[in-house]
Amino acid sequence: MHDLHFYETAKGHGLPHDPFNAIVGPRPIGWISSISAAGVLNLAPYSFFNGFNYTPPIVGFASVGEKDSLRNIRATGEFCWNLATEPLAGAMNASSAMVAPEVDEFGLAGLTPLASRLVKPPRVAESPVSFECKLTQIVQLQSAAGELVPTWLILGEVVGVHIAKRLLVNGVYDTAAGQPILRGGGPADYFRIAPEQKFKLRRPG
Repeated sequence: MHDLHFYETAKGHGLPHDPFNAIVGPRPIGWISSISAAGVLNLAPYSFFNGFNYTPPIVGFASVGEKDSLRNIRATGEFCWNLATEPLAGAMNASSAMVAPEVDEFGLAGLTPLASRLVKPPRVAESPVSFECKLTQIVQLQSAAGELVPTWLILGEVVGVHIAKRLLVNGVYDTAAGQPILRGGGPADYFRIAPEQKFKLRRPG
């Protein structure tokens, strides 16, 4: 049996830092580029991000608070996801700064906007993998009691995929070679993926 720390979330965790983000992790980073109706570029990382469907491919991220990405995507119906890699960690972090809507985070982070093929928002040129996405749903989350909370889940269909050819080994995408960084818990914890950490499990049947 485990010696367990238990808490009711409504009453607080009683720890120096909320463990929720550390337990549900490490998580892929939603590095989202978007463009406002007026043409202002925006780039921001989101720690609540993942893929949710194969066909059509659907990705989603949660905006805790009504942020520029949400407003832009609501207005234009499009966004891009860009792979946050270890070499780009500093730039990714710089793009997380809380700045005014008219500030272009591409310039703030020293990154290059690269035109997409199927959507208006640009991709991060320095990122080796990008998804071009069209909005499918925006869902405001609610509590078990049915009360709305100020967090919105943005879901988008991936309509275009860009992959650096060096990451395709005999036609198979090499996850570790992409050097993705993952969000952990605490105020500053990130993790990396290394080839030696890989193991294989075949699904039964």
